[in-house]
Amino acid sequence: MKKQNKKQLGEANELRGTMDANDLRDYMLSFLFLRYLSGNDEKANKKELDNDCPKIKAQDNRTPLSVWYKNNAQKALVSI
Repeated sequence: MKKQNKKQLGEANELRGTMDANDLRDYMLSFLFLRYLSGNDEKANKKELDNDCPKIKAQDNRTPLSVWYKNNAQKALVSI
């Protein structure tokens, strides 16, 4: 386990380059926060769409909400 930790720390240092550790922490916290928001947004969209939520294949990079809007453009405009 120690060998793996050393390897990960070495890789992190290489990726960070000359960036200060505090700066890296700020970037990483920002990315984690954005990921948190993204995950919660996806869950809320699926809950809102309920049974209308389209099934998307794993290799499809679109979100269920964007697919729903594309397939239901008229319905979406009427509800606004």
